[in-house]
Amino acid sequence: MSSRSPRPAATALRFGYGTNGLADLRLDDALALLADLGYDGVGLTLDHMHLDPLAPDLATRTHRLARRLAALGLEVTVETGARYVLDPRRKHGPSLLDPDPGARARRTGLLIRAVEVAAGLGAHAVHCFSGTVPAGTDEDTAWKRLAEALLPVLDAATAAGVPLAVEPEPGHLLATLAGFHRLRHDLGNPEALGLTLDIGHCQCLEPLPPADCVRAAGPWLRHVQIEDMRRGVHEHLPFGDGEIDFPPVLAALADTGYQGLTVVELPRHSHAGPHFAERSLPFLRRAARTAASSAPRPATTTQAGPHPDGHRPAAEPFAAAPPAVEPPAVEPSVVAPPAAEPSVVAPPAVKLPAVEPSVVAPPAAEPSVVAPPAVEPPAVEPSVVAPSAVEPPVVDSSAGPRPPDAPPAGEPSAVPEGTTP
Repeated sequence: MSSRSPRPAATALRFGYGTNGLADLRLDDALALLADLGYDGVGLTLDHMHLDPLAPDLATRTHRLARRLAALGLEVTVETGARYVLDPRRKHGPSLLDPDPGARARRTGLLIRAVEVAAGLGAHAVHCFSGTVPAGTDEDTAWKRLAEALLPVLDAATAAGVPLAVEPEPGHLLATLAGFHRLRHDLGNPEALGLTLDIGHCQCLEPLPPADCVRAAGPWLRHVQIEDMRRGVHEHLPFGDGEIDFPPVLAALADTGYQGLTVVELPRHSHAGPHFAERSLPFLRRAARTAASSAPRPATTTQAGPHPDGHRPAAEPFAAAPPAVEPPAVEPSVVAPPAAEPSVVAPPAVKLPAVEPSVVAPPAAEPSVVAPPAVEPPAVEPSVVAPSAVEPPVVDSSAGPRPPDAPPAGEPSAVPEGTTP
């Protein structure tokens, strides 16, 4: 008789798709599409085209939407990452860290409205994030502003019975799981405060591998976003275009007993939203089946350190682009400095502090390198000048141009991705 303890029963995962990746569709059309494709729910980003939170008759429109969701059999989580819903000139402005108290109050008011909408829809949670640290603001002041601005929202969330799920966002003040725990401590660990975990962000900058991030975050998980991503680059990618090994991640998520939605987040792919919505769900279901059928996994370490390269099962679709070679570990504070505006694209010539300068950029080129062909240049391999394997710092491509139209079926990697909203 085996002495091994039985593995606890895992929770069946439920998948959704974010409306910020279907922004070119009317909300009702987007919901019908997701229901037809077999999704369990939707991540609803409140925006001017999708249940505008600032337009009249919000309560009436919310009630009508609740009936529609019920008729379609869709669950919902409310997200608040619309880029310009409060300010048509500033992305995600004003934030909870704005120097102007009146501006911070506008963001707080939006989040309270989102809590009211979530209560009316029967949503699992309300998602939010901190924002970037304004120029001239020290971090201690920024943390104090964040805690104070969230207090009224937490009061509303407690009264409504809807968790507030804060997301660590690369480039923001609260960028990592460690930042979430600092906020939780600053606020006195309120019951209404939970966590939104973005699996791609774990790959991008957390010191733990994504599956271990899930296990570490388990007690506070209230919302999960999922997409592919590469180490050190904050760019949301279709499944198979990044480096994440998804079966272990989904196994870890199921083992935590997480009860909410796991929502695909491809906010820069609205131009091909139906295409990626159709292809993402089969991928996730295959990965979940692989996770469920795998042998019991040994306990993973919780020691911080660089995660190894993920191995992608050969049978998975979207596997045209193999995982890139894992670069050296990059400290989160270097990868995504809180003061950096995520909409600013870092120039490609920026060097990683953790990489030897001779690898990222050779010493200043001798004149013989640019001299006429008759002069023999130094023996420098082209790969040294611009090595494809050198990982850049966290680069946020949200300011880049809109990618081209969707590729033909079977070529999802041809459509570039951007960042979170």
